[in-house]
Amino acid sequence: MITEFVVTSGEQPKRLDVFLVNRERDISRSALQRLIEMGRIRLNDQVVRASQKIKPGDRITMDVPKPEPLSIRGEAIALDVLFEDESLLVLNKPSGIVAHPAPGNWTGTLVNALLHHFQTSGGTISTIGGKERPGLVHRLDKETSGIMVITKTDLAHRALAAQFKLHTITRIYEALVWGVPKKGRGLIELAIGRDIKDRKKFSARTSSPKQSATEYVVTRRYGKVAAHVLLYPRTGRTHQLRVHLTSLGHPILGDRTYGGQRVCAIDEITIPRVMLHARTLGFLHPRTGMMEQFTRSVPTDMETVMSELERETVPGENRSKK
Repeated sequence: MITEFVVTSGEQPKRLDVFLVNRERDISRSALQRLIEMGRIRLNDQVVRASQKIKPGDRITMDVPKPEPLSIRGEAIALDVLFEDESLLVLNKPSGIVAHPAPGNWTGTLVNALLHHFQTSGGTISTIGGKERPGLVHRLDKETSGIMVITKTDLAHRALAAQFKLHTITRIYEALVWGVPKKGRGLIELAIGRDIKDRKKFSARTSSPKQSATEYVVTRRYGKVAAHVLLYPRTGRTHQLRVHLTSLGHPILGDRTYGGQRVCAIDEITIPRVMLHARTLGFLHPRTGMMEQFTRSVPTDMETVMSELERETVPGENRSKK
């Protein structure tokens, strides 16, 4: 895969390999040095050494071969199946499971579980997503729990993908956020894309912004330290809800990536993971044309945090945020 980018203004001169290892977190420094030696990473169209100093305005081209597993096998991982027919499967994904295989997570993923499920049940799975993402028409982050739909045929995949693209899918999320939004409801409109300095994050600081919008409603205030909100995404960008709530000044509890260490505990309450749950998913069934909608309440870990916040928070008390 070939990518190209320009070193931004304000960047201090440093070795090419040092600059890249801070930018490409998924590739080790030794691997980057080998790619530079092979000429797969070029500076201003020139083959250079790893020790070459970069400066603002330099153009870096990277031709990084995509690592692939030898094979993806089914694994006997339990699935919470809510609905299944010959076209699709709807499940309630627990937090802690990655949606599909990728570097660092070739096993133990939702796809591994799905392959085993269909191998043992005799069902099919759509192939449009390729060998790494069969059946996946959308996904949830590793720490996000909630409802997902899996397509079993290519026809169903195309039909649901079109609904996601047109934003006609009904999606409602629940989240616990740090602090309390001033407005009880609102619309967050912020164009986001991959962050220019940290490729693992998404933000408004990007070279390829994509319009995105999220409605929110505050449904419960825990003093001044936290709040429970319902989220209605109008678009489906990567990390959209997490980035939008952070832009509002209220990152999701447990979201170390966007909120830092401060959002991982409130007083004596430890937050075990990103407190985000895909509560409701609704769509037109690709074969019958009927509206299907599925809702599941938050899992035990999130329910426990909510109960602890309820017990620890006294209405009207002026508590400080950590």
